[in-house]
Amino acid sequence: MLRIIGLLLLIPLLDIVLLVAIAGWIGPLYTVALVVLTALIGMLLVRAEGRHTLQKIQGKLAQGEPPTDELIDGGLLLISGAMLLTPGIVTDLVGLVLVIPFTRYPVRLATKKWVVTPYVDAKTSGFASGNVYVGGFPGGEDQGQSGPGRPGQGGPGPESEDTYDVDSESYDVDDDSK
Repeated sequence: MLRIIGLLLLIPLLDIVLLVAIAGWIGPLYTVALVVLTALIGMLLVRAEGRHTLQKIQGKLAQGEPPTDELIDGGLLLISGAMLLTPGIVTDLVGLVLVIPFTRYPVRLATKKWVVTPYVDAKTSGFASGNVYVGGFPGGEDQGQSGPGRPGQGGPGPESEDTYDVDSESYDVDDDSK
């Protein structure tokens, strides 16, 4: 958690350093114009991609399918809009990466793998993704050994010593129909 906080504090510092360097190179007025221009272009892109994503969500819902990828795209577009409105070159670049569809795709895959799936697994104890422990009691004394009641691992069967052959004369049957 401290690494994430440190990274979030480094981004504005890096933005300030880059803005000062660019202002020294092209001048302060052009630097402000560049930041405003990237924010305006970025917000137009976010608006267009947001509408497109909303149409995709509505289409998936009309077909009866869950719009999982589209909802993640919507969240990434929200983050992109916030990054593009924040003045700075680094935040504008991150915002542009998140708003362009072919660069947003790998970010969506990484988000599903490292954020969504672990969260859902933690909330459902692994049932949602199929990561459920099914090997018996963890740490039990017969772990890894065959035993009765464990299918396919030497349970009761014809070769087991616990089976008995009982014929019809070994027990009484009440047949009242005679």
